[in-house]
Amino acid sequence: MRSILIVDDQPGIRLLLEELFRKENYSVRLAKNGVDAFKNIEAEQPDCVLLDMKMAGIDGTEVLKKIKIDWPAVPVIMMTAYGELEKIEEVLALGAEKYFTKPFDIYEVRDTVNALIERKQPEQW
Repeated sequence: MRSILIVDDQPGIRLLLEELFRKENYSVRLAKNGVDAFKNIEAEQPDCVLLDMKMAGIDGTEVLKKIKIDWPAVPVIMMTAYGELEKIEEVLALGAEKYFTKPFDIYEVRDTVNALIERKQPEQW
């Protein structure tokens, strides 16, 4: 089963994306901050991470940096409510696959995640 980790400090975003990906037959895990994200990835490496850029404590950019050092094969898609071009360019340079600006089209997010995972591991599906 495909797995995804959704990291966002907004409960509504987490629940919306959880529902969407459960309907797509994903194993879904949720994290509300960077510390929770690291615990989740250490316990079981997901096929993809949806990661909010702005969170209290460890922000999404720092989480992305650690993921790319410790789990470089895990694709990360960033989400932001802010259209900060400089930050977006930074996370793409650090290895994020793509970014979405909130509010985003959930079906575009779904299609992007599906395509990314299938491209990464076609032999498993």
